[in-house]
Amino acid sequence: METKRAALSLGPIYYLWDGPKWRDFYFRIADEAAVEHVTIGETVCFKRQHFSEPHVAEVIERLEAAGKRVTFSTLAMVTLERESRHVRELIRDSAHSVEANDLSALGLLKGVAHSIGPLVNVYNAATARTLAARGAENICLPPELPAASIQRMLNAMPDFSFELFAFGRMPLAISARCAHARSKGLTKDSCQFICGEDPDGLPLRTLDRQSFLVLNGVQTMSSSCAVLLDDLLPLVEAGLARIRLSPQDCDIVRVASLYRAVLDGRIGGDEALVELATVYPGVRFSNGFLHQREGATWVARGRNVTTAGA
Repeated sequence: METKRAALSLGPIYYLWDGPKWRDFYFRIADEAAVEHVTIGETVCFKRQHFSEPHVAEVIERLEAAGKRVTFSTLAMVTLERESRHVRELIRDSAHSVEANDLSALGLLKGVAHSIGPLVNVYNAATARTLAARGAENICLPPELPAASIQRMLNAMPDFSFELFAFGRMPLAISARCAHARSKGLTKDSCQFICGEDPDGLPLRTLDRQSFLVLNGVQTMSSSCAVLLDDLLPLVEAGLARIRLSPQDCDIVRVASLYRAVLDGRIGGDEALVELATVYPGVRFSNGFLHQREGATWVARGRNVTTAGA
């Protein structure tokens, strides 16, 4: 029986990176990364747009010249008229597919082919069918879904393109206020783009110094990095179409090559995990949500024992 093959995709950069770093990251993705789909665009904070905007055209040109399919992400939270106008213009004027990461974009996208991002809660096949009927062609499922729920959706909609968030700090919440700025004595309106000092997020710890969460501007993320590297093959065999990697401040090209090698059966999951720990050092890995456990938990493949991550 022929083994099914899932495509690798790259989600939008959630962090604030300066313009040259943002551009050079995507240039390297175009030239070296084993990914087929790339989602770009500001998702977290509208104010960050001006850092990447001067480089968008050349990034798209480089990615498409390398054969990557480019999608634009909408904002995850729209609170101001200028943000609403930006989303309307993005959907109206973009020559590329759009990924909705907020329900406010769905009315504008009705009847237009589009994608659904992991920040929209799609937890069952009924929701997925409703979105597909409105024009959704691909749905990236939220990272908190257990494998059993994913399996049910794949069985219920075998011809639909489902994607799974499989690497990166998990996006947990987003707020109209900026806790990142507040933690440094600033406000959202006069933040001085202080989140740019933390290109991989600002770690939070409990009173007894345990790693807890990560702040990223108005976004709250997991402290642990979701790593489903050794858990994907059964879902791919069941029909999972895409595997999403979320950019972190590490060598994502190498991350992509490890995921591709495991998916293609060229190396084992244990070997890949050892190398992944050198690519993204000092960060705990987790896969608890997939195994219907606490999200920060690490569940070793084929074992009943678990160790808590952070």
